[in-house]
Amino acid sequence: MSTQPKHDAPHKQASLMVIGSGPIVIGQAAEFDYAGTQACKSLREEGYRVILVNSNPATIMTDPDVADVVYLEPLTVQSLEKIIAKERPYGLLATLGGQTALNLAVALAEAGILERFGVKVLGTPLASIRQAEDRQLFKDKMQEIGQPVPQSLVVETLEDGISFVQEIGLPVIIRPAYTLGGTGGGIAETMDDLHSILVRGLQQSPIHQVLVEKSIRGWKEIEYEVIRDANDTCITICNMENIDPVGVHTGDSIVVAPSQTLTDSEYQMLRTASCDIIRALAIEGGCNVQLALHPTSKEYCVIEVNPRVSRSSALASKATGYPIAKVAAKIAVGKRLDEILNPVTGKTYASFEPALDYVVVKVPRWPFDKFPQADRTLGTQMKATGEVMALERNFEAALHKALRSLEIGMDSLELPGIQDWTDQAIESYLDGEPDDRRLFVVVEALRRGSSVEELALRTQIDSFFLYKLQNVVSVEQGLRVGGPNLSAPYLKRAKSFGIADTRIARLIGLTPVQVRALRKQWGILPSYLLVDTCAAEFESTTPYYYSTYRGADEVQATDRPKALVIGSGPIRIGQGIEFDYCSVHAVWSLRKHGYETIIINNNPETVSTDFDTADRLYFEPLTLEDVLNVIEKEQVENEFVQYGGQTA
Repeated sequence: MSTQPKHDAPHKQASLMVIGSGPIVIGQAAEFDYAGTQACKSLREEGYRVILVNSNPATIMTDPDVADVVYLEPLTVQSLEKIIAKERPYGLLATLGGQTALNLAVALAEAGILERFGVKVLGTPLASIRQAEDRQLFKDKMQEIGQPVPQSLVVETLEDGISFVQEIGLPVIIRPAYTLGGTGGGIAETMDDLHSILVRGLQQSPIHQVLVEKSIRGWKEIEYEVIRDANDTCITICNMENIDPVGVHTGDSIVVAPSQTLTDSEYQMLRTASCDIIRALAIEGGCNVQLALHPTSKEYCVIEVNPRVSRSSALASKATGYPIAKVAAKIAVGKRLDEILNPVTGKTYASFEPALDYVVVKVPRWPFDKFPQADRTLGTQMKATGEVMALERNFEAALHKALRSLEIGMDSLELPGIQDWTDQAIESYLDGEPDDRRLFVVVEALRRGSSVEELALRTQIDSFFLYKLQNVVSVEQGLRVGGPNLSAPYLKRAKSFGIADTRIARLIGLTPVQVRALRKQWGILPSYLLVDTCAAEFESTTPYYYSTYRGADEVQATDRPKALVIGSGPIRIGQGIEFDYCSVHAVWSLRKHGYETIIINNNPETVSTDFDTADRLYFEPLTLEDVLNVIEKEQVENEFVQYGGQTA
């Protein structure tokens, strides 16, 4: 073990300031409430006095119990200066409140306020934040350490951008500096596109700087969630693969973890690159590295780095059971990964790299149901308001679960009305710009006999995923043919692919109640498996479950009185984080009254789906079938439906 000294840690009982992320906006949702809440709890565990500044009243983060002092104040330099002058904090944590907190920390430093009041930036240093966020500094650093980046130029004027594109040709990707969720950016296919996106990007970047980059659209997009301490111990928490190729913002992409199509040498190559990058940037805490991999060669390049926790961090935390924000907060106050116990296992340390023995699928939730006339094209600027996560033993089942979790009135891969599209309309759609309907159109094309090879060429989605979608089409066709006389083995096969009772009922000509009765008669019931961060190598102390129709049950029944709180699902327009706040408070209150609390939810960004909020957590769709399965498994007598909004 290294004997390298730790960096200066704050003295115990020191006051530390945490900056929140403000209101929920597209690109910055509940994930920072989750990260900030976890960080505040983590710092208080270490004996620090926590001062929290945020302006969002609907969050758990701004609850009086989370921090020692809560300031519900505007997130501006002027407001923060007054609070710093009054509270005189020892240090500031800037990487847990999204882009808002990050930009504020930089602004406070540049205004000389941090230096004047002797406030130290804890965790990732400001120099590292600047190096990751400033497009020119980042490009220079990547070239210095030999990491490939696409041919690009950082520009601060429209004329320089146009001149560079005339030299390298179209298409290009525009990436503004210091913005959130790709705000202001886009892909320019024509000179008119270039002019409008450049003007917008330069206006929306706080430092009026954009990166103009030769397009690598169509390459695979891979993310690594990485964490590092001041002792230079660095591990990857999770690697994720976007099903959509480069060109669709990762927040608008369907994502699977762990990656499914990388060879071991590709996985290790990109893992090594991610660790080299976080070390070169001297990041202390959590970090998200986005990379592009050529689909038919081992050529790769670095897209960007988020030098803070992000929506991907929340997803990686819930996907693996590794509490990234909690660990990042402890790193910020000088603890090393090999000193921080993982609370999920209670046995392994935070330096132990998680392992997954299941598949995780994330699907974004878009606002197009509320705004049907909006431009639903998906590009480099995020449009999703939130997302859902599903865990299962195979990709097909996890994808079905995620789609049921979206609460868009769909229980399958069949989009209502798509059967009426002509073959020409489907071909024309697949040759155009992707939007939120692409997955369903691809499946309809498979139903009509399109080959995987043809669709891979048209969409640039990896053939692996298209073959998985073809499996679903084949199983559904078997259900149609079998009708009401289908066999028990075939029904079990359909359930192992995640097909809902309601969908099976429509395909075979029965009612959902009849299908449920048939399942019970044949003993086709879900098992519930634990999320333990270590693929069952160590026993988990945290009951965090997902359902499957493959594998033995791991739920240990108790005879304590039980209370179930049904959560509120994904964040969308009209149903935000306020219902997560209510759900969490309901659970806390019920625990105080002696109940064994159970929560069902599917939103990876929230405090309700944290591993230690309820006594038992079920990461499941909020549908009648899935909720009834949990109620029957747990023999729950008290169900609370008034805290999860309209959904519950």
